[in-house]
Amino acid sequence: MQWVRDAKPDPERRRLFRRALIVTVIGNVLLAGGKGVVAYLSGSVALYADAANSISDVFYSLTMVLALWMAQQPPDLSHPQGHSRFEPLAGLVVAAAMTFAGYEAAKASIERFLTGGLAVEPGLPTLALLVSAGVKAGMYFVTHRIAEKVNSSTLATAARDHISDVLTSIAAFIGALGSTFLHPLLDPLAGVLVALWIFRAAWEAWRENLRYLTGAGASPEVRRQIAEMAASVCGVKEVHQVITEYVGPQLMVDIHVNVDGNITLFEAHEISDKIQVTLEGLPEVERAYVHVEPHTVGDA
Repeated sequence: MQWVRDAKPDPERRRLFRRALIVTVIGNVLLAGGKGVVAYLSGSVALYADAANSISDVFYSLTMVLALWMAQQPPDLSHPQGHSRFEPLAGLVVAAAMTFAGYEAAKASIERFLTGGLAVEPGLPTLALLVSAGVKAGMYFVTHRIAEKVNSSTLATAARDHISDVLTSIAAFIGALGSTFLHPLLDPLAGVLVALWIFRAAWEAWRENLRYLTGAGASPEVRRQIAEMAASVCGVKEVHQVITEYVGPQLMVDIHVNVDGNITLFEAHEISDKIQVTLEGLPEVERAYVHVEPHTVGDA
């Protein structure tokens, strides 16, 4: 009796995850420390808002390490379908950290705005923001590329956070520079914009990862693709049921097909195996369960 589904370890997938985590953790730690020191020395609330975001990034980076390690563990008796749901769970932690960073950034910006603002001298603060934007852009390209290769919702969320950080650093740079040359209130106004960008990215992270955790189904386009691929297998007469459900960031597919009722059981089983292999070749599909039924006149 088999109690746990088959699973083959993928060394290349593990290697890509490890690379993305190293880039994310080291990059976020260095940026949080550097921006925190410069914000303290300069008094820039826009830079403080950006530093608060980076500190939250450090927190979620460490959570990602644990969650993605758990998600890659093979199926066992406690989790017979695997541990992939740990991945969107980590995504929710990322979303929570981003939400808290947005709150801290908005709070500091509003308090500075109510006190009339403060002119930030150009130099170290503006340089720190430009360096931060450049580093985060590099982190985005690395993480986004790996997220697409391994179909990881958590890494995709982290990549969105990286590109959001690029935009918020640029906004903070404009605010810090404008506070000196135009008006002191531009610095806290830029801090508010930073907070809004953080909230927007957090909302997208909440929405996507909650879908994966609550068993949402695939999009109509993916469902049609699954049905068409199954129907293309030699011997399949009809595809009459396709039910998809996210188990973590990937899909479980329950598909029912009709075949000639007069073929042997061996032939029907061979068709079933071909459908399973075909569907599991899709990057979105983790596992396909195929039910074969006899085809009769009038089936649709």
